[in-house]
Order: sequence, then C-alpha cells, then structure tokens
Amino acid sequence: MARYRFHCTNGTECVFDARGAVVRRPGTLGDRARRVADGVMRSLGGRADWAEWRVTVHDLTGRRVLLQPFPAAGEAARAA
Repeated sequence: MARYRFHCTNGTECVFDARGAVVRRPGTLGDRARRVADGVMRSLGGRADWAEWRVTVHDLTGRRVLLQPFPAAGEAARAA
C-alpha cells in the first residue's frame, strides 16, 4: 500500500493533488487516474477540448510512475 499524487496538466494549466491517495495495488493506478481525469473534467466542465490534458501519477518521492491521457470526449460521455 502506497500513497500517490495524481496531478493533471495540459502543459500550461495544472490541477495539483497535494494530498494524494493511498492505492493498495499499483496495477489499479490507471483506473484511479481515469477517475481523477473524469472528476477534473466535471469540475472544470466549461471546456470543450481535453485532448492535451494528462494525468501524471507520482509516488511520494516525486518520481513519475504513470502518464495517462484524459479520455476522449466520447469515452468520457460513455463513462458518465
């Protein structure tokens, strides 16, 4: 069990995760990153284009362990 931070960025704007989340199985980081992306898309819902946005997952030492693109607009709508 480890704590990871899930930051979101398009290279210009950033949504930082200062608290992070405990993840029991590192194999589920991708699923958690998708949920984080969905949450950011809902909270900043006025945007039309999320194509450049990514979730960067870091361990507590700051090492990036995963880089995952936001879901395409159609994927996000199906997941909702």
